[in-house]
Amino acid sequence: MEAVVIRRGETSPTVTELQRPDPGPGEVLVRTLRVGVDGTDREVIAGSHGGFPAGEDHLVLGHEAVGVVVEADDTAFEEGDVVAPTVRRPPAEGPNEYFEQGQPDMAPPEACVERGIDGAHGFMAEYFTSPAEYLVPVPEEVAEWGFLVEPISISEKAIEHAYAARSAFDWDPETGLVLGNGSLGLLTLAMLENRGYDRTYCLGRRDRPDPTIDIIEELGASYVDSRATPVAEIPDAHEPMDFVYEATGYAKHAFECIEALAPGGVGALLGVPEPWEFEIDGGRLHKEFVMNNKALVGSVNSNVSHFEAAVRTLGGLPAWFLDDLVTAVHDLADYEAAFAEDETTIKTALQFNQI
Repeated sequence: MEAVVIRRGETSPTVTELQRPDPGPGEVLVRTLRVGVDGTDREVIAGSHGGFPAGEDHLVLGHEAVGVVVEADDTAFEEGDVVAPTVRRPPAEGPNEYFEQGQPDMAPPEACVERGIDGAHGFMAEYFTSPAEYLVPVPEEVAEWGFLVEPISISEKAIEHAYAARSAFDWDPETGLVLGNGSLGLLTLAMLENRGYDRTYCLGRRDRPDPTIDIIEELGASYVDSRATPVAEIPDAHEPMDFVYEATGYAKHAFECIEALAPGGVGALLGVPEPWEFEIDGGRLHKEFVMNNKALVGSVNSNVSHFEAAVRTLGGLPAWFLDDLVTAVHDLADYEAAFAEDETTIKTALQFNQI
């Protein structure tokens, strides 16, 4: 079978021929339909994130996948079922308490591997295998968009944890701000709109005309240009935010969003920044937390329950939004284009088999 891999010492992916995997006991063989490409893939390719499987000279890329079951063995699945795989798997020494509790997303990096990212081969191949417990059913009617289940699940978890942080009192958020107008930010913005937020905003650094700004405004949200309005100034320029979702990896935003929050507000941090030292007024920010009952939560990855929620969310997203968000789906022969970026690129995917 053909697969897209990154090899040790190289900085661009290649297509290679690999042996089709055989499912073990309790595993399912899946024929891959589509695999999404995101910023993490590009970081893995560049060597700034993730790592190779132990003893291997290559890593099969891809962690946002949807496929069709072709061998179900003695699992609850049947041939023809559409499924999306979760990302985290137990480390070489075997399952630990995080996996035994069904919460691999809460494991620290050293207590797991991540398929297509760190220490385990991904899904960017014609076939892949997976233990059945790490596969989530996807309705056939949304199979073409099933590769979006994984990124949506990331936001499902972050939003769940933000609400849990406010569960001690009556918290009914009306205003939401998404930092970052990439594909994950736009998906999250659409999710907030679907959850009934009265007013939503999305921050970016792009000039008009721009397809992401068009999507933001079509969703009914307001675009905020960070070059004109820094995050900390958003309460004065617009209004304080009950919920802030940070998806930029820009370290200063983690602290600036404290000032953007309304009293009782919560910020969810998802971006992973590079080490960066800069000055902040720690006492002032500490006081903001205490005197205004604010909170920040960090969130990474997701588990099966978040994938299941993401499937439901995907089914409720507008068709026009999905069409505009996914700017290109490339065949394997054109795989390099899926990793390229320009001003029109929002979200791309590779198609391995017809749906």
